[in-house]
Amino acid sequence: MILTLDIGNTNIKTALFSGTDMVNYWRLSTSITNTSDEYGITIMNLFRHAGVDPKAVEGIILSSVVPTINFTIEHMCQNYFGITPMVIGPGIRTGINIRYENPRELGSDRIANAVAAYEEYGGPTIFIDFGTATTFGVVDEDPKTGAGAFLGGAIFPGIKLASEALVSGTAKLPRFALAKPEHVIGRTTLTNLQSGMYYGYVGMVTNLVQRIKQELGKDATVVATGGMAVMIAEESKVIDKLDGLLTLKGLRLIYERNKSGA
Repeated sequence: MILTLDIGNTNIKTALFSGTDMVNYWRLSTSITNTSDEYGITIMNLFRHAGVDPKAVEGIILSSVVPTINFTIEHMCQNYFGITPMVIGPGIRTGINIRYENPRELGSDRIANAVAAYEEYGGPTIFIDFGTATTFGVVDEDPKTGAGAFLGGAIFPGIKLASEALVSGTAKLPRFALAKPEHVIGRTTLTNLQSGMYYGYVGMVTNLVQRIKQELGKDATVVATGGMAVMIAEESKVIDKLDGLLTLKGLRLIYERNKSGA
C-alpha cells in the first residue's frame, strides 16, 4: 500500500491507497512545533484504530507547502515506517508538461492537483483548491505532444483567511461563523459580514472561471477540492464536479510514475 501526505498550511491530509483504491483517509492539524515522534505516534494510532498494519506500507509520497515541517515528517517516515518518502520537487516525473516560466516556483500540491485533474477529467480542466489560499489551475492537452500540460492559473486568499484578516484588521467588527446567509441584503452586522464574504467570494470564483474560459477560447470542466469546496459549490453555478481527494490522487499517480527510483 502507498501512503500519501499532503502538507498544507492548516491541515495535513493523508490517505492510504491499495492500487487505485483509497483504503483510509485522515486529516491532522499542521503544527511546526510537533516533533517527528508526536506525528509518528498519532499516525500509528490512526493505523491501529483502522486495523491497518503499518508494515503493509511499501511506499510514501508527500507534497508540502510548509518547508519548515518537511524534515520532521521525513524523519517520522523513516523512524516509524522504515521508509524514506518520495518528495514532490524538481526532477520528479509527473507525466504532464509544466508551462510555468519557473517550474520551481510551482507549489507541489498544485502539481499533484494538475496530474490528477488531467488523469481523471482530461483537458481542458480548471481545478480550484479551496484551502488557506484559493488556487486555480488549468490543464489541457499539449497539441504538439498529445500529453497533458499545466498552463498556469491564479491565487488569492482563502475565504477563512480573508475573514480572519477582516476581523483582525478592524476595531469593531466581530468574529463570525462562515455560513450562507438567507439574504444578500443583511440586516445585522453578522449577516452583513456573512453575505459579503460568502456571496462576494462566490462572485469572485464565478468571474475568474469565466475569464479563464474566455482566455482558453473554449469550455472547460471545473473541478473543486479543498475544505471549503462544498460550501462554495452549493451556490456557484460554474463548478461541475467536487473531488475532495484530488491532491492525494495526484500524489498516488506521481508515485506510480516514479516508483522505480523510490
